[in-house]
Amino acid sequence: MRDFYPLIEPFDSGLLDVGDGQQIYYEVSGNPDGKPAVYLHGGPGGASSPAQRRVFDPAKYRIVLFDQRGCGKSLPHASAPEADLSTNTTWHIVADIEALRTHLGIDRWLVCGGSWGSALAIAYAEKHPASVSELILRGIFTLRKSELEWFYEGGASAIYPDLWEGFIAPVPVAERGLMIAAYSRLLNDPDPAVHQPAATAWSRWESSTITLLQDEELINHFTEDAFAVAFARIENHFFMNAGWYDDGQLITDAVKLRDIPGVIIQGRYDMCTPATTAWDLHKAWPEAAFKIIPDAGHSFSEPGILDAIIEATDTFAR
Repeated sequence: MRDFYPLIEPFDSGLLDVGDGQQIYYEVSGNPDGKPAVYLHGGPGGASSPAQRRVFDPAKYRIVLFDQRGCGKSLPHASAPEADLSTNTTWHIVADIEALRTHLGIDRWLVCGGSWGSALAIAYAEKHPASVSELILRGIFTLRKSELEWFYEGGASAIYPDLWEGFIAPVPVAERGLMIAAYSRLLNDPDPAVHQPAATAWSRWESSTITLLQDEELINHFTEDAFAVAFARIENHFFMNAGWYDDGQLITDAVKLRDIPGVIIQGRYDMCTPATTAWDLHKAWPEAAFKIIPDAGHSFSEPGILDAIIEATDTFAR
């Protein structure tokens, strides 16, 4: 069973001005002359983390991480009272990825993403296939109506009835028929007494259910005040707008991926993004390797998931 590569530090980092008053934080680590690879974090709004560098062999890869608009070290941060998310969309971020690739002087790169990062990777590869050498996708999530209804409108409450009680708690009973819309009102209320409890409840629900066994350290990270507000606001903003593409578009357009070597990795017991979406992508893109991990949930750090990701990065490094 493969484990993380050793912890490494970036040899380059900075803020890239991508327009619209936005600056995205990026970092580069590993081998400056190695195979370029970019890791797309989840959420939206989840931010990058040092662990994401460690799914690549640092001797063989030039590893690029960045924080998407409004989160992590990117500016302005979505937790700020005056934060404007109007230019934080899928297609703005896709353009940011291309801007970062050009800024770093990279011709093509391996694109790796999980959860929301898988949706973003698919959207990017479908729009810019010539920029992508390979795709590694984990915990497939494409923001279809059925996917959002499962996790945020009550489907997953059948598995987690106790945790669901905490998720619905901030929402008035009369508004619980449309949870994403109700949360939009709460999260965008300028009063911290309104938006902070809502953000914490939203982030606790997600962080409590993305691992097969609960990870208290992960939950504590997600429910830190500023992180929770940015995370919940950005996610909810994307979900209210269905990703700014047609329902099912990413899977329908997967024919555009057929010349890109790829791997689809899915935990059998993923309660956040159930395996049906990965299966639909597999059927639409049968050229990609398809791996169901029998004893894993959603998180990339779960042993079987991590093993499959690193197996893929090692394979593509060769």
